[in-house]
Amino acid sequence: MPNPVGPLIPADETFTHQVPETFASVGTSDPSWTEKVCAMAMANDGSLQIGFGLGKYTNRNVMDAYAALSRGVEQLTVRASRRLAPNPDVTVVGPIHYEVVEPLRSVRFRLEANATQPVAFDWLFEGVVPPFTEERTHLMRDYRLMSELVRYHQIGTASGWIELDGKRIEMAPDTWTSTRDHSWGVRYDVGVPPEDVEPNEGIPAGAGFMMIWCPLLMTRSDGTRYGMHLHFTWFSMPGFEQKMVTSRLEFEGGGEIGITDIVPRLEFHPRNRRLLGGELECTLADGSRRTMVVEVLSDTGIQLGAGLYFGFDGQHHGQWRGDLHVGGERIADCSTPENARRLHQIRDTVVRVTDSAGDAVGVGNCQPIAYGPWPDLGLDDDPWM
Repeated sequence: MPNPVGPLIPADETFTHQVPETFASVGTSDPSWTEKVCAMAMANDGSLQIGFGLGKYTNRNVMDAYAALSRGVEQLTVRASRRLAPNPDVTVVGPIHYEVVEPLRSVRFRLEANATQPVAFDWLFEGVVPPFTEERTHLMRDYRLMSELVRYHQIGTASGWIELDGKRIEMAPDTWTSTRDHSWGVRYDVGVPPEDVEPNEGIPAGAGFMMIWCPLLMTRSDGTRYGMHLHFTWFSMPGFEQKMVTSRLEFEGGGEIGITDIVPRLEFHPRNRRLLGGELECTLADGSRRTMVVEVLSDTGIQLGAGLYFGFDGQHHGQWRGDLHVGGERIADCSTPENARRLHQIRDTVVRVTDSAGDAVGVGNCQPIAYGPWPDLGLDDDPWM
């Protein structure tokens, strides 16, 4: 066939095509092309939380996923990977299932009972506010496009059940909060790092990098709710600083109020870089200021390294592992310095945030990183992400 076209799948019946190709294919041959969902659900007191991720790597012929549970300092993780063809539109990998129940409103995340770990769950996410898109990610290294992707997030509640060691735990929307995001494009950190390209030296020695990504469900004293998304990246080294803030308040009708600046006053554990709490001084688009007081409710949180973020024990996102591979582990204490480095810094951390300007208190997911030296915080130049 001189001009091959990808195979037809059910999505090709819809009027949503954007490139002259079927939905089984993507508009680039880049092996880092990824479509990914990531979600978490948390008991509002921080006593228990679960996490979920699923990635589709069309040009690698791989779909992989993880499902995890965090309780105290313990984490159980199930990972699965499968050959994408001939079912690129089926979002199931072994015992891990993803289902859109109502587009842009409700999604079901499910982990079947499995032989890998004694954990299963069936969790329905329901949005309190609509999804909001984030700033496009566009990263270059000299002439090479390292990453270009779009993402949206959504804040809501969770209902359903969890089974852990044979015991059933119920989740209800009034006591459980949930957040999710969905992204697609050319993504960083996919597959084994290539050896035949110029090495990526990463963040220079002596430089500090700090980040939070934090969607929150805020509740006023009268019971009304809204969302808040706090996101900043801050790069600091002698003679140079750069900070980017893309944050806002998010409302049920789709309205929003931008947050134009965040000055963090956060604390991190010096040995495992776990977020301990602190304050975020926020400036809104109208010039008003609010202090967000951050309390950490979980002992560690879902360690995303076990979901293969930044790699884990030689495994990477999108890596070919055969027609079907299911594995995982149970780590008794994720807080030790050794396990923290094995799992990397980025975690789904349950936080409570109090807005000083009003009567709203929120619960949500904070993903923090504090890399390199931050002398004011008592953090030395310990270069691990």
